[in-house]
Amino acid sequence: MAKYRFQDLGLVNTKEMFRKANEKGYSIPAFNFANLEQLKAILNACHEANSDVILQISESARNYIGKETLPLMVKGAILDLRAKGSNIGVALNLDHGKDYDLIKDCLDYGFSSVMIDASHEEFYKNIEKTKEVVDLAKEYDASVEGELGVLSGIEDEISSDENKFTNPKEVVEFVQKTGVDSLAIAIGTAHGAHKFKPGEDPKLRLDILENIREVLGEFPIVL
Repeated sequence: MAKYRFQDLGLVNTKEMFRKANEKGYSIPAFNFANLEQLKAILNACHEANSDVILQISESARNYIGKETLPLMVKGAILDLRAKGSNIGVALNLDHGKDYDLIKDCLDYGFSSVMIDASHEEFYKNIEKTKEVVDLAKEYDASVEGELGVLSGIEDEISSDENKFTNPKEVVEFVQKTGVDSLAIAIGTAHGAHKFKPGEDPKLRLDILENIREVLGEFPIVL
């Protein structure tokens, strides 16, 4: 049984956020945080910019803050935001969730969005694991982010030495069979600290992004 409903924490899921963003032609920022100072800085900046925001937290950051503390900390920060007269939408997303039990626990503790990252799995296994989480999240009215392709670099528990670009030919089938609300893709973007030699630039495959956009239309894409 859920301990917190995300609505009672002042949170929203990402569905309406993405609908408005597509309609008006802007992007939604997503920021990871690991303490109160970062959380307040993110919300203050988004209040000043009048921007909806996705608060993201990794498994290790959640463990650091404490799963009992986190929902109340987020609720308090949102109450402060409302006291300033801000009505921006705020979602709380589990970043790179890899374990079903962890994802369910986050949903029980008031997350309004979860990411299931089964991108290292074979394509149809990725679909299977992602759909399982989508079916679970429906019980909470939470949104789900899936991932196709593998990002290089390191971020908390997530690491890879190579980039596996998202195949545009797979995205429609993935989205249709899983029912995700948004799709993280790999086009050369990287996790965390990203080292390259002086004079080099990270190479972004914007052609892949364009191909994916062509086949998915206005479906929300995460970079």
